[in-house]
Amino acid sequence: MMLKKKPVTGMKDILPEEMRIRNYVMNMIRETYKTFGFDAIETPCVEHLENLLSKQGGDNEKLIFKILKRGEKLKLETAKEEADVADGGLRYDLTVPLTRYYANNKAVLPSPFKALQMGNVWRADRPQRGRYRQFMQCDIDIFGEAGNLAEIELITAMTTLLGRLEFKNFSIRINDRRVLKAMAAYAGFEEESYDRVFITLDKMDKIGLEGVKAELIDNGFAPECVEKYLGLFEKAENNVNGIRFLMEELGDCLDLKVAEGLIEIIENVEEIKNADFRTVFDPTLVRGMSYYTGTIFEVAMDEFGGSVGGGGRYDKMVGRFTGEDVPACGFSIGFERIVMLLLEKGFTVPGESKSVAFLLDKKLNGEERLNALKQAMALRSEGQKILMVEAKKNKKFQKEQLTKEGYSEIKEIFPGR
Repeated sequence: MMLKKKPVTGMKDILPEEMRIRNYVMNMIRETYKTFGFDAIETPCVEHLENLLSKQGGDNEKLIFKILKRGEKLKLETAKEEADVADGGLRYDLTVPLTRYYANNKAVLPSPFKALQMGNVWRADRPQRGRYRQFMQCDIDIFGEAGNLAEIELITAMTTLLGRLEFKNFSIRINDRRVLKAMAAYAGFEEESYDRVFITLDKMDKIGLEGVKAELIDNGFAPECVEKYLGLFEKAENNVNGIRFLMEELGDCLDLKVAEGLIEIIENVEEIKNADFRTVFDPTLVRGMSYYTGTIFEVAMDEFGGSVGGGGRYDKMVGRFTGEDVPACGFSIGFERIVMLLLEKGFTVPGESKSVAFLLDKKLNGEERLNALKQAMALRSEGQKILMVEAKKNKKFQKEQLTKEGYSEIKEIFPGR
């Protein structure tokens, strides 16, 4: 039986052209985030299953690749439920493992702690454009900073990175889970129904205001509550004036400090930004993860037609491990989508070292071949990329292929030269 050549569904092979761009983006991430004081860390790709199923990850908990117990611990013949056969899983994001990492190492970490983590994650999702079952995530998180300085630093670091990668005219959408809850309370929804309301609201981009209205009513919510609720979105502008409108309209339902904090974040980011983007207030922004407790944000790009990154504040998550809450806020870039957009734009890595291909004639004697190898080693010591290959019969085609592969100079080494 012939073995299968194609990768598993939802996974992909990465060709050299894409790998060059991926390495460039990863290096740019490290360099940029380092200037903001983030330190690189690493966590295992396998996490305790009970951590992954802690009802913190929203729908992602339905997409976990679970791992069977090993050796004598795996007893299929007596197993009655999932916990009898599986005790681990591949991480579906980097936030849950990072929080466990922080809880486990808090005593030896600085405060505040600014972490940079890059690594693959896995979700048993339906593959589509820019979405895979195995993909790279690149996160920055801040633990121990309760004020909105954390949000400002995260957004500024992320937008600085995108600017350095030559992206323009994108938007940072920002909201707060406490604003979402205040709007729902003002409209008369019961607190236990908030999550159901937000699941429908999160579809606003796809089904529009009328679609959200119809779905909420179909789900059994009172028409008067729905009308009052959606009326807020019609009146609230996508800027600080929209936040000020809600401060007046929602009254005691909304903590003024929450609204003032959102205004301060937007105004500060706009004042200090060094990339071409807009910071907008979006009261329809929900974010699916249930661990978010406060500010939430996303990066939207028209050329992609959706989000290419996002994050928010999750102040209650560390407490699930230690019993003591710690302020926490993070931002994750959509690495795979960023790379895909760069490839589609025909992006070339700037400032690469000179690439030279040596074509060695088969008739070279031992001394001539050795001299060519010495030349190559001397150039490599200067940082140049050198390829040594045997000359083929059809040298013209071979040289054309080498040029396509990015070799700017081709040196033919013949006997007597």
